[in-house]
Amino acid sequence: MSGLSKIVRVTAAVLMVPVSTFGLYVIMHGHLTPGGGFQGGAVLATISALFIIAYADEIKKALDVNLLSLVETLALITFISLAFLGLSTTFFSNFLLKAGELFNNPAVGINGGDLNTGGIIPLMNMAVGLEVFSALSLIMVLMYYGSKMEVPEDVS
Repeated sequence: MSGLSKIVRVTAAVLMVPVSTFGLYVIMHGHLTPGGGFQGGAVLATISALFIIAYADEIKKALDVNLLSLVETLALITFISLAFLGLSTTFFSNFLLKAGELFNNPAVGINGGDLNTGGIIPLMNMAVGLEVFSALSLIMVLMYYGSKMEVPEDVS
């Protein structure tokens, strides 16, 4: 068990739900409000920081370095694939904007907050959010290992 009190552990566990909800909100509404993938991913990465602080003994089981690296790689591949899919018009073309009912809600005048008005932008925000979350989490986990002067044995 970590030397931290139960109050710290319970508070961290309770804060994980609203922090993750807010981070996902910032990512999903990035094309409508200030924020987006990077900001939402940074908010989501605070969950990893909370976990590292409160549950330091369980970090090796919960935050796997190889899994975080894989998620980061897949998010980057998703982002660049979405950019190349619009290449028939131009790189990063918003090809989903007029693709049908799901992404073709016209935003005339003041947008009422409809998520389906952005075309490809919400998908790119999700990819960026996942990449930033996993990259910042990976950095924090490796900094934790460095502070303990240990290296996870399964890092490839």
